Amino acid sequence: MADALRTGEIVRTTKETDISVRLHLDGGEVRIDSGIGFLDHMLTALGVHAGFGLTVACKGDLEVDGHHTTEDIGIALGQAFAQAIGDKKGIARYGSFYIPMDEALAFCSLDISGRPFLVFDADFPQWRCGEFDCCLTEEFFRAFAMNAGVTLHIKALYGNNSHHIIEAIFKAVAHALKAAVKIEYEGTLSTKGVL
Repeated sequence: MADALRTGEIVRTTKETDISVRLHLDGGEVRIDSGIGFLDHMLTALGVHAGFGLTVACKGDLEVDGHHTTEDIGIALGQAFAQAIGDKKGIARYGSFYIPMDEALAFCSLDISGRPFLVFDADFPQWRCGEFDCCLTEEFFRAFAMNAGVTLHIKALYGNNSHHIIEAIFKAVAHALKAAVKIEYEGTLSTKGVL
């Protein structure tokens, strides 16, 4: 259960991964150790650009590949986000943002709706960034959206470098989340009265 400080904490252990995530929507330290250097870089960018406090520690079956680690971190982060956002009262709810990264441009639009959905439209010219398979970017955001209860639309408009494209995506999502979690209302931004 989220506390008044809008925090969420998840410990998730399976036969494939052992993960702990702590998220504070209103700021704090960002410390990431996923076992995959490029994923650490992206999650650090997500935390910093969203203005979140975020700690992630994961021991995964990287001898297989990075899939379980990446997807399961997305699951745990999504669950922590759902805890931290609580009943969603007062939040702006929506966020949209463009991020340029050198030759690449990415866009994110999202709704903290309680109705999880992902639309992901991005091509990666290079299939790998370090030890990270670029196709896992979509897997991460699908796992996050489904567990966070967020409608998430992501589009890479163009770019020639997969690192730049993925980094622009993570930063666009971060800034959209930052806008959406901001407390702006007395009640709930919904004609139903609840989200």
